[in-house]
Amino acid sequence: MKSQARVCPASRASLLATGLRRLVQNPHKILHDVITSGQTVVDLGCGPGFFTLDMARLVGDEGRVFAVDLQQSMLDILARRARKAGLDSRIELHLCEPDRIGLAAAVDFALAFYMVHEVPDPEAFLREVHDMLRPDGELLVVEPKFHVSSADWRKTVELAESVGFCLAARPRFALSWSAALKRSIQTTDK
Repeated sequence: MKSQARVCPASRASLLATGLRRLVQNPHKILHDVITSGQTVVDLGCGPGFFTLDMARLVGDEGRVFAVDLQQSMLDILARRARKAGLDSRIELHLCEPDRIGLAAAVDFALAFYMVHEVPDPEAFLREVHDMLRPDGELLVVEPKFHVSSADWRKTVELAESVGFCLAARPRFALSWSAALKRSIQTTDK
C-alpha cells in the first residue's frame, strides 16, 4: 500500500473546520460514545482542531487531549482556537516527525481521521499507535472514499490487525471508510 506523501497545507486549514463539514461529520456525534470524562485521548493529524476541541469538551476538566500534527502552523491555529474556546488547559500540542509520532503517553483512545493515507509508513504508524494505547484502548480510523480505494482500505485494516489490533466495529460516516479497532492485550513483535 502506497501512501500519498502530501498533507493538507495550513493555508487550507479553514476548509477543514467549516460549519458545512460539521453538518456532515459532526465531531460530537462521532465521538460522544467513545470518549468519556477523565480520559486521555489523542487526535492524530489534528490540523486546525476540528475534532480536537470537541474531544477536549468530552474529556472534561480531568481529561487530557494530545493534539498531534506534522505542521507547526496547524498547531498554532489550533492553539488560538483552543484559547478562544477556553479549552487550552485540556489540550497539549505535539509536533511530530514525518515518520514518527514520537509521543510518550499512554492513551485511552486515538483518532486518525482522514490521515492514515498521508503517512509514509502506515504499518509503522499503526504499530506506534497500538503501543501508545492502554490495554483496553481503542483507535478509530476513518479514511475518505474519494482518496482511498476499497482495496487500499482493506489493506489498512489488515495492517492494523497484523500489528495487534482487533476489529471491534465498522461505524458508518458519510463519504468514508471507518473501523473501530481495539488494542490487543498481547504485545506484538517489532
